[in-house]
Amino acid sequence: MEVKVYKDKQEVARQFSAYFAERVKDKAVFHVALSGGSTPKLIFDVLASEYGDTIDWSKIHLYWGDERCVPPTHDQSNYKMTEEHLLSKITVPKGNIHRVLGEKDPKGEALRYANLLEINLDRVHGVPQFDLVLLGMGDDGHTASIFPDNIGLWNAEDHCVVAAHPDSGQQRVSINGKVINRAQEVIFLVTGATKAEKVDEIHNQKSNYKKYPAALVRPLSGNLTWFMDEAAANLI
Repeated sequence: MEVKVYKDKQEVARQFSAYFAERVKDKAVFHVALSGGSTPKLIFDVLASEYGDTIDWSKIHLYWGDERCVPPTHDQSNYKMTEEHLLSKITVPKGNIHRVLGEKDPKGEALRYANLLEINLDRVHGVPQFDLVLLGMGDDGHTASIFPDNIGLWNAEDHCVVAAHPDSGQQRVSINGKVINRAQEVIFLVTGATKAEKVDEIHNQKSNYKKYPAALVRPLSGNLTWFMDEAAANLI
C-alpha cells in the first residue's frame, strides 16, 4: 500500500489527474470504475479543463463502482455529477460510457450490470477485472455502497449487489468486494477532517477496524494507493 498526502483536496485533484493521464497514456484500452463524491467532482473538473484534449478518451471505458437508485437526471445521481463535470466537456464515444441504470428495478439492474462487466472485462478466477477502481470512503468507513451494517455483501456471490443506506434506506447498486480486490489497481480518494478518525483506525489497525468495508480493500495485485489531503491524514 502506498500513501500520498497533499496540502488540500484541490491539490489531491491535480495530482491524481496528472497520475491518471500518465497511467492511461500507453494503454490500448482502459476500463475504470468511477466514484461519486466531492473529491471526484474536483478531479473531473481538472481532467476536463487540463487533460480534456490530451487524453485519448476513445480508448477509455467508464463505469461506476456504485450508483444510487435514482434517474440519471436526479441531483443524487453519480452519473449526473460525472456528466456535468466531465462527460459534457470531453469527447468520449457514447459506447464507452457504461452507466448503472438507477431508474430500473435494483435487483434486475444489479444482474444486468454484473453481466455487462463479465462481457466487457477480462476475468480472473471468474471475477471481472478493472484496470482501475476509484473509491471514496465515508465517515463511517463505508466504501462503494457497502456499509458496515451490510458488510456481508462484500463477498457476495454476485459481482454487483443491492445495498441500502443505513439511515435513509435508499437503495444502491454496487460492485462487491471481490470485484474491487481483483482490479489491477485500486485508488482511494479521501479528503477532509471528518475522515481522519477512520483513516487512523484502518491504517494503524486499531480497535475493530475490520468492521469497516474500507479496511477490506486489499487488491490481489498489491496495487493500492491512498490519495489524501493533510486533513484526512493528520492522525496517521
